[in-house]
Amino acid sequence: MSGSAIAVSGLRKTFGDKVVLDGIDFEVPTGSIFSLLGPNGAGKTTTVNVLTTLVTGDGGTVRVGGHDVATETKAVRGLIGVTGQFAAIDELLTGRENLEMIGRLFHLPASVARSRAAELLDRFELVDAADRTTKTYSGGMRRRLDLAGALVAEPPVLFLDEPTTGLDPRSRLSMWDLIADLAKGGTTLLMTTQYLEEADRLADDIVVIDHGRVIARGTASELKRRLGGERLEVSVERQEDVEPAAALLAMLGEEAAQVDLVERRVSVAVASVNGVLTRAIRELDAAGIAVNDAGFRRPTLDEVFLNLTGHPAEDAAAGETINEVRR
Repeated sequence: MSGSAIAVSGLRKTFGDKVVLDGIDFEVPTGSIFSLLGPNGAGKTTTVNVLTTLVTGDGGTVRVGGHDVATETKAVRGLIGVTGQFAAIDELLTGRENLEMIGRLFHLPASVARSRAAELLDRFELVDAADRTTKTYSGGMRRRLDLAGALVAEPPVLFLDEPTTGLDPRSRLSMWDLIADLAKGGTTLLMTTQYLEEADRLADDIVVIDHGRVIARGTASELKRRLGGERLEVSVERQEDVEPAAALLAMLGEEAAQVDLVERRVSVAVASVNGVLTRAIRELDAAGIAVNDAGFRRPTLDEVFLNLTGHPAEDAAAGETINEVRR
């Protein structure tokens, strides 16, 4: 498989009178990691459901591995692996039994299914727990086993719908390493995520959707450049000074200042760093605003998300699930 592993053009989907996808377009090159970002209800999970043949689109064309998902469903399913937001494992079976069962469902010979199970248990650091029932597994172990299950048949295209949701920081970092290793091995990955750091670290390309439409696309660096090259950031001593500081910094920047009341932090994009910091400190001091820290930094993907959608990613992540397809 060469060129684009996934090609989506003009994808539309409605549920009743609600338009969930309104002409989505994107392509995913073979062997890359592609991230789909968007607020809760933007259409991320519905897009994945269409791509994985679980839901039929109402318009447009979608091809996976060169096959049309609407007319060549069987061929598409033979090329893909899928992990949803919740681990799809049988809690009454052991880790080994789960993987062997998946292998047999893919019509692998029993000996091959056993061999693949052993290989994946080792790869995902589950050997010590291989013969325990999975109801005893931690959340991180369940997610690793779920991802291993999606790889039993060695699919060239893998869909990950919020693969690290609910994991502790250590398990999340471990999962990131596994995902990166899969891409290095040639697997094409499309993932939705609520963690912008995840997309920033892993994705070769990012598409942001909102209200069922693509509103931005590019690499993490390209999206960050949309907010300017540098941001002036100031941390003030008193919470009551946050808003006055924001008003002052807005006059020095190119846009309204962004405010974090909890951290007592204000930031604004600036056209040039020359003399801006000195002027900001002088004006804040003249206004009687005590400053704890001040300096320049590059914009984050979180700030890009806020700029594009109008609210922080934490608010957007409040619960888009597979239930989106039932609306």
